[in-house]
Amino acid sequence: MMNAQPDAREQESTDRVQILDAAGNVREGATVPPLSTTELLAMYEALVLARRFDERAISLQRQGRLATYAPMTGQEGSQVATSYALDAEDWLFPTYRDHAAKHVHGRPLASLLAPLAGYRQGYALEEDVNVMPEYIPIATQIPQAMGMAWGFKLQEESRAVLCHFGDGATSEGDFHEGLNFAGVFDVPAVFVCNNNQWAISTPVERQTATETLAEKAAAYGIDSVRVDGLDPLAVYQVTRAAIHKAKHPGPGQGRPTLIESLQYRFGAHTTADDPSVYRADDAAEYYRERDPVDRLRSYLLNEGVLTPDREQAIDSRVDEQIQQAVEEVESMSADPDDIFEHVSAELSPRLESQREELRALRERYGDEAFAEVL
Repeated sequence: MMNAQPDAREQESTDRVQILDAAGNVREGATVPPLSTTELLAMYEALVLARRFDERAISLQRQGRLATYAPMTGQEGSQVATSYALDAEDWLFPTYRDHAAKHVHGRPLASLLAPLAGYRQGYALEEDVNVMPEYIPIATQIPQAMGMAWGFKLQEESRAVLCHFGDGATSEGDFHEGLNFAGVFDVPAVFVCNNNQWAISTPVERQTATETLAEKAAAYGIDSVRVDGLDPLAVYQVTRAAIHKAKHPGPGQGRPTLIESLQYRFGAHTTADDPSVYRADDAAEYYRERDPVDRLRSYLLNEGVLTPDREQAIDSRVDEQIQQAVEEVESMSADPDDIFEHVSAELSPRLESQREELRALRERYGDEAFAEVL
């Protein structure tokens, strides 16, 4: 039996920060963040790229060219905006769904696809890119992000850490431990709870008895804010303020923040999931009317920032970037010996025996024949 949909629509809009309404108009009394035309267009282009990257990745997975993929459509607005709010020296701790967040903060598109195509180098830390590898276990990145932020404070470095996690992570012990330490030691961290209302098939109402996830911050003595996660300008505004507060000591400053970004996962949890068995369709339609890409596009068109020529140029660049990334990944190669690397500091006798057996088979039959056998 399908679970009842916990309807965030029942909440009044005043309980979250919003700048743009569903049609992309500036809400009465809202203040638009001071972003230049260049910055606004760059943010919009990143949103378009994220949406099309998602579509292409799903298609590649369905063709068997990628492993299981976690779609981000509906959540890319918050991902792009939070990363745009970071400074270059700040660090990002992402989840397995935060593809756009990683790319905006410096990860090449090809590096996002490489692990899904079976190339472990896609998980490696890249030089001069302050993005941790994605975290698969739920909430394990939260205390780690807190630890890095604490280190920055002890070393008196003006740097912040932004940590993403989903609503399901708030039911894990790592969430409580990480935020408790962050509050006690006033670490320069921003915790972004991407509340897409479903932890796979478990609705938020089965995760907590509190009315909001943001209010959990009070237990740890830190500030919190709820924001419309489908409004990129609002997400940028609250995240930028939280980053500034984290990095600048003073009255009420130098403190961590919990941001609850209210979103909706338009598609499946992963390409191995079927949301139709546990989720009502009417809710998705409501949120699609507030699509973050369409919302920012409408605003930019209304302001005269986005023109037909600029939009065409953006579309062309986006398609070219994605195609180049796909071609780069599909041109990669790997040595079968690599599967034995990084398992342990020293190979066990059993693994050493298996590696020698593999090498003997390759020498006897050749890599091409060996691949055909597999």
